[in-house]
Amino acid sequence: MPKIERAIPPYMQVVTHLRGQITGGELSPGDPIPSDRALSEEWGVSRATIQKALTVLKTEGLIEGVQGSGTCVRRSTPLHHNGFDRAAAVRRTGRIYGEGEYAKITSAGLEPAPADVAEALGIPEGAPAIRRVRVTYSAADVALSMSTSWLDGAVASSAPALLGTDRIREGTWRYLEDRTGHAVTTGQDRVSTRLATEEEAELLSLDLPAAVKITRTILRDGDGVTVEYGVSITEGRESIYDYAV
Repeated sequence: MPKIERAIPPYMQVVTHLRGQITGGELSPGDPIPSDRALSEEWGVSRATIQKALTVLKTEGLIEGVQGSGTCVRRSTPLHHNGFDRAAAVRRTGRIYGEGEYAKITSAGLEPAPADVAEALGIPEGAPAIRRVRVTYSAADVALSMSTSWLDGAVASSAPALLGTDRIREGTWRYLEDRTGHAVTTGQDRVSTRLATEEEAELLSLDLPAAVKITRTILRDGDGVTVEYGVSITEGRESIYDYAV
């Protein structure tokens, strides 16, 4: 039986446990979630507590009720609810997108680093930088997001696959680590919103005016050196994070 920690509300402990099983891959999309009665007995808490936990997971989009099957892991589960979850998924699978989703690298190559990119990467403005543009699609072939990754052009000779549009199966982070020894150890997400441009609205099938969410991600190695700077653009939906304090 899992042990309840008194300092954390019991329902949040159940949430954290089940969320970890889902985002960690122990529970896959479509897998059944034990009934509230079974979870109540397993955790030694009331069914009301379990129902509260399951409500949180449904709100996050991790689980859903399926007629005739009870509660299951959502088939189109968003794998990342914060930077930690996303990083864990990428380390485990080399993939940054969810079940049924896929991505296309639409362009890749060396370009002069714009001012914001140069600042993030710690290189001179105009210095060669690797630019990789990715569009992520749903299983129904609907564009979900567009993102641009920037890396110091100095790694191009050691990691030439970054200059091509073929998918790097082990993931960019692991490929870079194998090729250059630079291992990503910390990350920072900077999230903001603005109105979509015409190009973004067309790609994401939005009616203008529409808000988009901009996530700027800086990934650093153990020495604090920026390994990758990424800018992701998605529809401006609300983000909900639940956590123990």
